[in-house]
This record gives sequence, C-alpha cells and structure tokens, in this order.
Amino acid sequence: MVAAFIPCCLNFTPKLGHFNRPLIHAAVCKNHRGARLKSCGVARPQILSPAFGEEDGLRVFVLSDLHTDYEENMNWINCLSAVKYRDDVLLVAGDVAETYSNFVSTMALLKDKFERVFFVPGNHDLWCRREGDNYLDSLEKMSNLYDACSSLGVDTNPAILNGLGIVPLFSWYHESFDTEMDIEGIRVPSLEMVCKDFHACKWPADLSNEGTSLTLFFDAMNEKNHSMIEEIQRTCSQIITFSHFVPRLELCPEKRMLFYPKLPKIIGSDYLEHRIRSIHRRSKESISGCHVFGHTHFCWDHTLDGIRYVQAPLAYPRERKRRMNGGEDWLPFCIYCNGRFAHKLTPCYWSDYYAANARSPNNTQLAPWVSKFYRRK
Repeated sequence: MVAAFIPCCLNFTPKLGHFNRPLIHAAVCKNHRGARLKSCGVARPQILSPAFGEEDGLRVFVLSDLHTDYEENMNWINCLSAVKYRDDVLLVAGDVAETYSNFVSTMALLKDKFERVFFVPGNHDLWCRREGDNYLDSLEKMSNLYDACSSLGVDTNPAILNGLGIVPLFSWYHESFDTEMDIEGIRVPSLEMVCKDFHACKWPADLSNEGTSLTLFFDAMNEKNHSMIEEIQRTCSQIITFSHFVPRLELCPEKRMLFYPKLPKIIGSDYLEHRIRSIHRRSKESISGCHVFGHTHFCWDHTLDGIRYVQAPLAYPRERKRRMNGGEDWLPFCIYCNGRFAHKLTPCYWSDYYAANARSPNNTQLAPWVSKFYRRK
C-alpha cells in the first residue's frame, strides 16, 4: 500500500505538493561485504540478481506491489519469461491492481508463466473508487477477486509443496500498531487527509479504518485455514508465510527518517505478527521460517527472533527509474531453492542499515533531509 518512498495510499493534493518526493532520502550503511552504501535518489546501485540453482528442485519466487494499473508495470509483467519460471512457484503479496480488469489480466499472465501462483490481497486491490457501482463494498470486491483466482487456478489457501509449507495470511493495518514516540513540533497532515484508503475503500457500517475493527476482521478470516495450518506445522520443517501488510514496526524506518512521520500508523498489524509467531513456533536456531510482506515498497531482508522477513516490491515506475527499490532486474526474487532458503537480498538499504545500527525510537530529532523539508514548509 505504500510506495517505496512515497506511500501509495497517500493522497497528495496540490496544497500538500511538498510531500511529492521520497519519504526516505539518504542513508549510509554497509552491505554483507562491508562496503558502504549510500541510498540517495538516483545514486543507488542496482540490486544484485539472485543466483538460480541449476539442480532440479522446487523454486519459490516472491513479488509484491505490482500496481499494474500503470502501463509500464503491466508491460513488465508481460515481458517476464514464459520459459524461465514454468516449473516454479510465485507468491504475490498484494497490491496487484486497483481495477478488477487489470487484476484479472495480471494474474492470468502470471499463471501462464509460473506453475503455481499464490495470492493475498492488499489495500489497492480492494479500492472501489474506479469501479463505479459494480460493488456494494470492498468485501464484495474481494469476493469477486477470489472467484477470479479460482477460475484462473491461482492459489489463495495454504498448501504443502515438496515438504515446504506455504501460508497466505489475511491482514489489515491499525493505528495502534505504532507504539513509538511521535515527532512533535511540526505540522503533519492527518491520516484522513493523506491516506487514500479512507476514501477509496468501502466498508460495512461495523468496519472502519479507525480502531481495530478491520484488523480483527481480516485476522479472523485466517481461522478458516486452521486445520491446514496445523497439518503444515506437523509435517513441514520449513514454512513460508506471506501477507501484504507489515507485521513488525522494526520493518519500517524510524519516523525521524520519514517525510511523512505518521506512516507507521497505516502500515501494519500486531495481530498479524502474533499469528506469524504461532505458525512458526517450531523455528529453532536455524532459520526454518520466513515471512514475506509488501505495502511499504522498501526492499527488506532481515532476520528477527528466528524468522526471516523479506519484501521484494515491483513498486511504481518512477521508483524503479530512480532505483529507489533497487531497480527491476532482480525481480521476482527467489526466496527458496533446492530445499533451502536463498541467500540474502543485497544490497538492501534500510534492513542493512538496521542490521548495523540499533533502532532508537526515542530519538525524535529529524534526519537532516527531513528537517530541511519541514523548515521549507
């Protein structure tokens, strides 16, 4: 839902035109080789393409935030090899397209290129603003999207593939997910003013973006897969879960780094993390559990408390041109190959930064690029 550096849920009006720039700017960190990486605008190097195993075996690729309402993104999907991935699995972590027609076209293309495609919805998929009166609300649209997936042969339920458990997880964000200190002394537009979800989604009267009603509703939808998840836990030594939204606050840069400091309030869910933990409870010292997410368009690859968290977004065309998401040649990202998880996504700017630097949420001093921005405003 959120663009790599400009949240794609944010509604930037002319009065808020100053926000039409990266939410994160420069940061210096080190990659796994110790090389210093400066992540600032067009100076970003391309992310390295993953190495593909030559042996026979299951390969699982991941991709989020396809946004194929953009012609360039639809063309990118169309240009994916029809041969390279024909025996492989793709996990699509939400935000495929805003319109139903583009969603169906995109998923049909992906199903032609991959043997198995798994999907979980993002917020953009449930927008109704361009759908006229086709849907009573976003839940009805979601039902239609799942009907389309069923017709196309796209998987939406947990499955076991060659001993690997794959679990799609429903989720939504809630404001109380953000527990870190707010930035004071600057005028930041309200969530309702800038977040398109508040206007583009339609919900029944008992559900709202305010509070936790939506989060609890979507989390409860996972209960229908309880029996299959238990079977996966009994029989699989390795499990990949995936969602659209962010399960941990540590998977987003600190507010002082963000041009929109309220961003953490509209990205994730504590309930999602609790569910992930309950599924991956068998994880020991070795990493046998991985969770894939999307929404923020920040490339991410980091291990926290025994679970590897990965984000591999296609993002917006303008972000790829500026390499804000590392470009596009490395996508889709191979997360699993020949019975083991693939090597780390690299360079991965912000997760690399936090691997080398402790998070300091009590520090509310704006980063220089953010401070300069608010002085101008």
